[in-house]
Amino acid sequence: MLCRDRMADKSVDGGHWTGCAVMFLQSLCPDVNLLSLYKDQQGKFIIFKVIKLTLIDSARGLGGYEILKVHDADPYLGVEMKFVDAVACQQFLESYSSGAVSQSLCQHACRLLALSQEFNVEMQLKASIHTLDHYLDRLDVCLQHIHLTQPERLRDEEIDHLEQLLQKQVPSTALPTPTATQEESPLPSNCFKFQSRVFEDRMLTAADVQSFSSEVGRQWKHVGRALGKSCRALKGPAIENLAYEYEREGLYEQAYQLLNRFIQAEGRAAKLSRLVKALEDCKLTSLAENVLGIQPQE
Repeated sequence: MLCRDRMADKSVDGGHWTGCAVMFLQSLCPDVNLLSLYKDQQGKFIIFKVIKLTLIDSARGLGGYEILKVHDADPYLGVEMKFVDAVACQQFLESYSSGAVSQSLCQHACRLLALSQEFNVEMQLKASIHTLDHYLDRLDVCLQHIHLTQPERLRDEEIDHLEQLLQKQVPSTALPTPTATQEESPLPSNCFKFQSRVFEDRMLTAADVQSFSSEVGRQWKHVGRALGKSCRALKGPAIENLAYEYEREGLYEQAYQLLNRFIQAEGRAAKLSRLVKALEDCKLTSLAENVLGIQPQE
């Protein structure tokens, strides 16, 4: 893994770190054509939302990138992205390389398009003339190609409009909970319950890791042992080894590396629900609320 501080110091002409890449998407399901859907007025917003949620999952929460344009690259749908943060770009590349970007996009597409069948997608990632899929074992090379590909356009007016529509939507992180008079139906497989509220489950993001690492303090070991009940990579001496290895860097880095180890070991199974359950087991309810974005009541 690249050193985060060293990457963050890179700049163009003394300015902020920037770079561009284009992600090409093509549905492998005969009944779903992403390009045709995007050309449809109603389908355009749904596909944009699928892409946006996928990037939120994989590129450091809401920050560090922006979508400049979504265009026709028949038979692909092209998504031109500008990164303004090297750490966010690296996080995206790691997620793309591991298959997490594809997984996230397929999950969001299935949900928002209400598909009854499994959805699969073919993806390609390019920076200028370079196909980055050929260099995924060298993420530093991918990062350099993206950094050397500077944006040639401002954000498209159509993307501005779609972003505004998305912002007007009521936040849907928490799904409505049945009232006392309603019969509670079984939870969908992609949801979990916390404090009698239902939340959509998803893979842990860099934003989750940062929120956890900033606030857990000395309790990170306890959370690690709770996660270790179902994660082989955190069993035995693994927690103490992490504590020793990153002792000089401090509590934030120790907590960061804990979740990083968990995500690397569990891959697509490193879900939000597992972290929340571990926090509950450790009586860290307020931290679980922060990770879930629950606002404290006045």
